[in-house]
Amino acid sequence: MKIVFIFGTRPEAIKLAPLILKGKEEGIHQIKVCITAQHREMLDQVLGFFDIKPDFDLNLMSDNQSLFDITSKALVTLDGALKEKTPDLIFVQGDTTTAFVGALAGYYKKIKVAHIEAGLRTGNKFSPYPEEINRILIDHLADYHFAPTIKAAKNLSNEGIIKNVCTVGNTVVDALYLCLDIIKKEGGKRYHKYFDFIDFSKKIILITGHRRESFGKTFENICYALKTLAETFKESETIYPVHLNPNVCQPVNRILRKIKNVHLLEPLGYPYLVWLMKRAYFVLTDSGGIQEEAPALGKPVLVMRDTTERPEGIEAGTAKLVGTQRENILKEAATLLTNKREYERMAKATNQYGDGKAADRILRILERRVR
Repeated sequence: MKIVFIFGTRPEAIKLAPLILKGKEEGIHQIKVCITAQHREMLDQVLGFFDIKPDFDLNLMSDNQSLFDITSKALVTLDGALKEKTPDLIFVQGDTTTAFVGALAGYYKKIKVAHIEAGLRTGNKFSPYPEEINRILIDHLADYHFAPTIKAAKNLSNEGIIKNVCTVGNTVVDALYLCLDIIKKEGGKRYHKYFDFIDFSKKIILITGHRRESFGKTFENICYALKTLAETFKESETIYPVHLNPNVCQPVNRILRKIKNVHLLEPLGYPYLVWLMKRAYFVLTDSGGIQEEAPALGKPVLVMRDTTERPEGIEAGTAKLVGTQRENILKEAATLLTNKREYERMAKATNQYGDGKAADRILRILERRVR
């Protein structure tokens, strides 16, 4: 088959990399990569690390782009890209605007669509925004549904999607293990040098935060919680790679820049983030992927959101939903820093998101279905 992978952000690239690399290595299908570059710089870091060279680069990113901008531009430019070489199958991943438009373009052109990470739901169409609705629409447009967990597959069934639904685990765990192998082969010297300003004898708190639905007052509340946490626990080190979106970097810098034990960094390349995550004591995040990656490394996760489409981690005890209110973020973070029993309970809970073999399962299923 002629297969095109369409993606545009760093998380998509991370989660599709194992499948693209394994598919090309096996050489059974003709594989092409099409990127929208919805996130330019962070996407390029991942492509460089995994040595993935796009066949089509639509280069759509612009400053302060709106959902209307990226949706309309991506749909029009994908029309041209897919005319040039019409594939038999389009792969999209997750819930980004690029993934939704990729699936919609496939539907318009009557090309089959495979959705990686199908079936995740919060039940609230504005949280995460716009990702919840993007993912629902993609699932109803797709022909093949690769669900990461049994719960995700049941969500699809509840919506009447029962054909070609396969539970395979999440490819993010494949990518994580692949990344750790590459880091091990490289040796850790350059990573130690890069982070030589951090005292790793202290407890490291890793922060990521960038959700669109939190922009404004809610995001400021999160920043003030992090400020109080760092000032209260001066023996800890807080590391925050800051997203480039002005709605994130402006309040972060205004509220956190002058605190001695808070280190605000430029967005990290994927291997640097994984290396740092492995050495963190715990993670405070609103990211989806990190809710799956950190538990695979035995790191407790406090999720700074009011909802999560990944309830399996909450139920297993690897993660805790702490919301966006300052008091609760502080309370739960302080518990992990001071209560060793609670910390060990979360650190040793079983990861629910896969064993690193999801890409292989997807390729084997695909082979059987197309014969």
